[in-house]
Amino acid sequence: MSDNQENKQASSLAPIKEKDRIMNWGSNTMLWLGGCISIGTLTMGSAQLEKGLNLVQLFAAVFLGSLILVIGIALNDQFSYKTGAPYAIQLKSAFGTKGSMIPVMLRGLPAIVWYGFQTWLGGAALNNICIAFGGPDNIWFWFITFQLVQIFLSMKGFQGAKWVGNIAGVVISAAMLYLLYICMSQYGDVIQTNLMSHDGTWGMPFIAAVIAFFGNSTTVMLNAGDYSREVKPGYSTVKRGASYFIAMVPATVLLGLIGAMASTATGIANPINAFAQMVDNKLVLVVTLGFIIFAQLSTNLASNVIPPAYAFMDAFKMKHKTAVILVGVLAVATCPWILTNDSSAAGLDLFCKIYTAFFGPIFAVLITDYFILHKKNYTEEQLADLYNEEGNHKGVNWAAIIAIAVGAVIGLVNVNISFFTATIPTALIFYFCMKYMPSCERFRKGTTLEK
Repeated sequence: MSDNQENKQASSLAPIKEKDRIMNWGSNTMLWLGGCISIGTLTMGSAQLEKGLNLVQLFAAVFLGSLILVIGIALNDQFSYKTGAPYAIQLKSAFGTKGSMIPVMLRGLPAIVWYGFQTWLGGAALNNICIAFGGPDNIWFWFITFQLVQIFLSMKGFQGAKWVGNIAGVVISAAMLYLLYICMSQYGDVIQTNLMSHDGTWGMPFIAAVIAFFGNSTTVMLNAGDYSREVKPGYSTVKRGASYFIAMVPATVLLGLIGAMASTATGIANPINAFAQMVDNKLVLVVTLGFIIFAQLSTNLASNVIPPAYAFMDAFKMKHKTAVILVGVLAVATCPWILTNDSSAAGLDLFCKIYTAFFGPIFAVLITDYFILHKKNYTEEQLADLYNEEGNHKGVNWAAIIAIAVGAVIGLVNVNISFFTATIPTALIFYFCMKYMPSCERFRKGTTLEK
């Protein structure tokens, strides 16, 4: 298959045929490795110091939180791996052809905000490297440059994300190991005294840390199918799960520990600023900033461009390139230079907590629909119906809308644990609404509830 054919296939909402898929086990692992690396994970590791956790407890919390996330991804990637259809189409099964726009936008709009946010950080890192080597201070130039590079790569479809993932995975891994070495070699005694030797706690602060590291990447759990549809056939759920585990758990654990170590060593809460203070060395500076650049690039291409681009393609029948450009423009419109200010931190945190309250309910609806109502079985006819605006899934399935609305209300009672408190109630509400609501009759066709 030519590159043009691959790009055309990867840029379509149509099911990707098994022979046209481009990701093997290794490239899938590297893509997820690059996509899960974020500055937020570093910062989150640092934040756990205030909760009184020691190094062992922090390790356990990060491990458990990321492990739960991997399990969720392995569960929700199965529809798309089997059918080749993306998240935007998967949603139509439960929500209807029109109703699916709600969860699509709930996933896509935050991605646009984070795309802009992380692009500004990447531009700032490039600007700081330029300054370090005697160049001019021009963050806007580097922000625009970084943005244009991302748009160009995103236009390549999934092929671009694959290329970046393969490169970023290697670069990021090397950078993380180097930063860990700096922490241990330069500040080992301080870390031993302040982070390893005290008792810590296995109580609620520990549980909160587990939930925090799980919730940090729940967005990708929803649209896991956007990536699994590109994976070649022959990989079982266990093998794909192993890929997610190897990519995400060690890297997340390492990032969390590095963030905590850097802040412990310097007393500076922001781990990036902490590294800047640790060693007056251009190599350390470049490695740290290079880590930031590749982290933002890989995360944006894998997690923040694909969901909204697919949403625009589905909602407005756009071409892939047009949708990518629109995502880039809207990302700039979010004013990331304001969002990255310390004064915006509280508002951004509130925004995150509100939209994440919907993620558990959406996940619950998708899992219930696929595993319970469809028994993991979609015929070609059933899949084709999801693409038919006048088929059995036309319009809005109010069972799903009611379920996620009630689930979100439950989740908002305590947004810090919303995923866990809202998931089971949402699943039950969706199931019984599907079973008893007259308006759901056509949505029951092909399910275990069909009479």
